[in-house]
Formats: sequence, structure tokens, C-alpha cells
Amino acid sequence: MTLRVNGKVVTPTGVIRQGCVELDGDRITAVAEYPSVRDGHWIVPGFVDMHTHGGGGHTFTTGDAGSARQAAAFHLGHGTTTLLASLVSSPFELMRAATEAYRPLVEEGTLAGVHFEGPYLSAARCGAQNPQFLRDPSVAELTELIELGGGAVRMVTLAPERDGALEAIKLLTAHRVVAAVGHTDATYDQTRAAVGAGASVGTHLFNGMRPVHHREPGPVVALLDAPNVVCELVADGVHLHDGVLTFVTATAGPERAALITDAMSAAGMPDGEYELGGQAVTVADGVARLAADGAIAGSTLTMDAALRHAVHAGVPMADACRMVATTPARAIGLGDRVGALQVGLRADLVVLDDDLNVVRVMRGGSWVE
Repeated sequence: MTLRVNGKVVTPTGVIRQGCVELDGDRITAVAEYPSVRDGHWIVPGFVDMHTHGGGGHTFTTGDAGSARQAAAFHLGHGTTTLLASLVSSPFELMRAATEAYRPLVEEGTLAGVHFEGPYLSAARCGAQNPQFLRDPSVAELTELIELGGGAVRMVTLAPERDGALEAIKLLTAHRVVAAVGHTDATYDQTRAAVGAGASVGTHLFNGMRPVHHREPGPVVALLDAPNVVCELVADGVHLHDGVLTFVTATAGPERAALITDAMSAAGMPDGEYELGGQAVTVADGVARLAADGAIAGSTLTMDAALRHAVHAGVPMADACRMVATTPARAIGLGDRVGALQVGLRADLVVLDDDLNVVRVMRGGSWVE
């Protein structure tokens, strides 16, 4: 049965002001002008969050499948139709257990994959990562996780200056797992070597990274300068100044800048006391920080809020939609399935009002209750 959704349709190439999306079953069958439409809602692609630790009081970081299901449902209500379950630095036993627990959720489509943010990170740039779990990359550990996941492991963030990092990146990319550079004190040259080995994502650019210096550009410049690297950005006004957000968008282009939430369980919840990777987190005025030292500890962001923030900062609507859907989908190898309002892709879309608040969400051709 053909269904038609009318409004201001945002495609990868621009906005169809009087448009419609037609779908049959779970697939988009047409995207076209529809002249009889007058002042409809925004119709945008379902959001793709490639980096989130939880939300709605639930977390991905403990390896609990029930909690993961609830966190995914929370973000789905905010328009995120595709997401990776991001863990933080953990003992290998927890990484194994989470891979086993989340593999069925990936196979059923609740999750798009697992993202290990750590534990192969820099102690000097660990941010809210638990320092007691940091260690050098292990090819043996990664091989076991990849085999255990049967395709569920989608991305691993590591610091390229750690011993064994380049070998780990080569192993990951050989198994079609995205290697991301993050929480790193690497030099420009070390980062370039990681990109040369196959790293293709910069984990929350600027945050948890050696800062830019004109005599040692560091990882930020190396990642921005690499034409095959997608740079994650946390568009909440806390992680990045809006001037940096618009600068990176202009420099890398919307095809290489991806908005993420980096959300923790406190997203959508009241201020108060929370936990992340075994560390106490205090949320005040919606900002999550480690209780111990005040380091930013993820965010309380949702993807619809990230889109609103980017547009209000001056990013054009069509570009912002690429950054919340098309670009992250491509970055994690799902661009041929989701991430755009295009014929043949899964019918994932979000209906937004003129203030860019979520009105309705569709995933796989079905409206979300």
C-alpha cells in the first residue's frame, strides 16, 4: 500500500518546498514536488546517531540488553531511527558481555551496531573516561570481539599514539569496522599515520584532543585536512563554541561533518546525580560533568536538539540534515540503507514543525507511537 507524506522535504541536494515522500512497505518509492502542498511541516530523514551512551535514564555502557532497548526507544522518540550503542572504557570482560548481549539487538534492527569508545585511549586526554581501564590496543581482544559480534561491532575509537594502534586500525578496517581517532594526545604526524592506516572518523572533534598549535597542529588539523575522514561534532553549545561548529562545517563541508549527541543516561532526565563508566556524574542546568574534577561527561543532548542548535547557529537546514543523517550513515557504512530521503532507502523520516520540534517519527515505513 502506497503512503504519501507531504511537506517541505529535505533531500541531500536541497529542500523541495512543496514536496512529498511516497513509500510502499518499508521503502521510499518516490520523492517529488507536489504543488498542492501549502506550508506543510518539515519532512527530514530519520536521524543517525553514531555516538551515544544512553538516554531517558537508561545506558548502553553496562551491557544490559533491557537498558539498551529502553535507551534506543527514548532516542527514537526524538527522531533517531538509527544509532550505535556506545560503551566507554571498560574491562575486557564487560566488552565481551556487551557484545554478546547487543548482538541480538543488532540482528533485529533495534541497534545499528556497537561502538567501543576506548579503552585504547590517552591517559592525558581521557576526559570522562575511567583512567583505571585505559590500556594499549590489543589485536587479540579486538579479534575476539569482532568474531563474537558477528557484524555487531561497528566502530572503535582509539588513540593513535598508543603502542599497537596502527596494527589495530589495520585489523579493524580489514574487518569493515570503522576505526575512529579520539581521546588522543597524538601529534599531527601520528594522526596522519592513523588515517593512512585506515582511520576514517574523528571522535567528537576538539573534545578529548591535543589542542591546535601553530607549530604542532595536532590531531584536529590532521583530521580536518583528511578528505576521507568524517568529523563528529557535539552541537550543544557546551562542548563547542558555535563559531567552531560553523567553522568546521564550512571547512570540512556537511559531507564530512556529523552531528552526534554523545548522550549519557541523563538525556531527557532531571538534573541530579548519575553514573558513567563507574564514575559519579553531576548534571546541573542540563550539563553533565564528573563529580570528581568537573570534566564534561558526555551530554544530555538529543539529535533533534542538535539539529535545532546547528540551524540556530547558522548552518543551513539542508546542510544540518545531512549532518544528522546522511553523513553519519555513510561514515558507519550504512549510507546505502538509511540516512536520506531517497528512492530505495528505508522509509525513516521525521516530521518537524516550524520550530524544528518533533511532530511524528517514522521508522521502516511505520509511524512510531
